[in-house]
Amino acid sequence: MALLETTDVWKRFYGLDVLRGVSLHVHPGEVVGLIGPNGSGKTTLFNCITGQYSVDAGRVVFKGRDITGYSPHRVCGLGVTRTFQMVQVYPGLSVRDNLLVALQEHQERSVLARVLRVARVREAEARARDRAAALLEEFALVRLADQPAGVLSYGQRKLLEFASALMAEPELILLDEPAAAVNPTMIERMKEHVRRIHARGKAFLIIEHNMSVVMDICERVVVLDHGEKIAEGVPAEIQRDPQVLQAYFGR
Repeated sequence: MALLETTDVWKRFYGLDVLRGVSLHVHPGEVVGLIGPNGSGKTTLFNCITGQYSVDAGRVVFKGRDITGYSPHRVCGLGVTRTFQMVQVYPGLSVRDNLLVALQEHQERSVLARVLRVARVREAEARARDRAAALLEEFALVRLADQPAGVLSYGQRKLLEFASALMAEPELILLDEPAAAVNPTMIERMKEHVRRIHARGKAFLIIEHNMSVVMDICERVVVLDHGEKIAEGVPAEIQRDPQVLQAYFGR
């Protein structure tokens, strides 16, 4: 059974069809690339999967459960997290606190229990601190842990957002252009992080314009153009597909 499956998903804005019956799937532990020209609907599809947008038709299924119409926090609670095309961190909070905030939705919901700091709250907070410490180490952010996220470089912010998406130990991570606007050294670091986390059994759906990144780390690639899926296959097949070359590479 697929971990994630979208079936005939449509999304319209002011009468314009941005997604036109898109169906795709991600198996457990798989790394899937999602590519296409600007405006082809890639980020819109992410937003439909994660509940930022409602779908106009079709459905989204995660682990066999129809999550169409679920709110973002419910989708996240089931094990789907994401990063954004425009990096989203809390600049006034420390790097460590950014990680801890990312786990809030998965901790105690009772306000009274939080105020009284009952045993389960203290235990959850201790686990969160341990998890944050492990990710700070893994992403080489330890020396910056107490610095405001606002002082980080753009690449470091991307690492922080990636680490934040892992705080709740999701089963599926959606990355929106992780290699965009960063230097070659940071791109290699991003690729290594994906490979290492994938080796632990995590699945990824990755939007990326850097084709060398897609071809290096993705097992399968889905191609959108004008809101429609035009191709799907292993990277070598996609590189040779005439329709993809015309739509994405302009030849």
